[in-house]
Amino acid sequence: MYTVSTMHVVVSKKDLQRILSRCQNVADKKSTMPVLGNVLIETEGDQLKLAATDLYLAVSGTIPAKIEKPGSIAVGARDLFERGRNMPEGELSLITAESSAMTIRAMGSARRYTLHGLPGEEFPSLPAADAGATELKLPTDVLNTLISATHFSISNDETRLHLSSALFEWEGESVRMVTTDGHRLSKIECRVPGRDANASMLIPNKGIQELRKLCDEAMSDAKGDDKPELSMTQSGQNAFFHMAGFQFSVKLVDAQFPPYQQVIPEAAAQAVRAPRSAVAEALKAVKVAASDRTGGVKLTIAGDKMRFESESPESGDGFDEVPVDYQGPELTIGFNANYFLDVLGAIADEDVLVAVSGELDPAVIKPGTESSDSSYLAVIMPMRI
Repeated sequence: MYTVSTMHVVVSKKDLQRILSRCQNVADKKSTMPVLGNVLIETEGDQLKLAATDLYLAVSGTIPAKIEKPGSIAVGARDLFERGRNMPEGELSLITAESSAMTIRAMGSARRYTLHGLPGEEFPSLPAADAGATELKLPTDVLNTLISATHFSISNDETRLHLSSALFEWEGESVRMVTTDGHRLSKIECRVPGRDANASMLIPNKGIQELRKLCDEAMSDAKGDDKPELSMTQSGQNAFFHMAGFQFSVKLVDAQFPPYQQVIPEAAAQAVRAPRSAVAEALKAVKVAASDRTGGVKLTIAGDKMRFESESPESGDGFDEVPVDYQGPELTIGFNANYFLDVLGAIADEDVLVAVSGELDPAVIKPGTESSDSSYLAVIMPMRI
């Protein structure tokens, strides 16, 4: 029978809420194992460590604390976060009792909550990298760029593991991320001069979403011209990331990613240069009148115009056009408007290049200017309108 050592610590509300916001995203309240809905709280030297896992993802971090008495307990991650949010700013006192309960009290205030929990010893062990595993260093903004440019084309169908994940590859001085849901594909490659390495991993969608949040947090916390770095380690079935004061681990997908190079057309018969923001605005306007079921929009390139048309059997139709740079014959293709908009949102250039061959061929979208530091393209499969 487990017992809970009485624990008494004092921490900053700001520090506690920051780490709880990450833990509650990973904790799994819907699991058949109730302990997975909890956050582990334990003293570690002169710090307080918090951790959460759903057995596939795990996140942990430490915060400064005044340790009156060491100990550990596991309590509901969401419950503690909500109660902490309703505490006044300043220091909070966390006290556990032998009855597996924890009291959270605001210093200098009468406000307090009591949470029922579990002994810390009942919390699952977190994965750890092998001692000899290679640690790689990568600028956080590079990983953020990779994810931002590709995350939207990961499949939401978790039964198709090879599609509900992102392929991360590191070859020499180049890092690459590729995603596809079977209807579209996104691929970006960035140079990291002086960081020669080799790695390949298939990261599940939930892991990608959490990494994106951690990257955003690390970059927002950076001061001045500081460029934060992250360390990453591939060990066994897991990948480990250290950034923004957190350790994050994810169980990698054991599946074969589609041969994406075969999906990317080697050449297209026609190419059009178009203003990115104007195309995005036209698409947003026209898709309002598109069918709710398909979101299909018809694109016609003729002369120096790119026309967008949509039609809904229930509500009518929509039309808009944008001036473009095009020299070829008239060409019409149908596609999902949201797929196109996702790509336009991932590109920062003023212009985009759209390469097409025919109404039944995929469209390739690239930034209007080439960069020596990165290359990006997206492939959108056509649809019959």
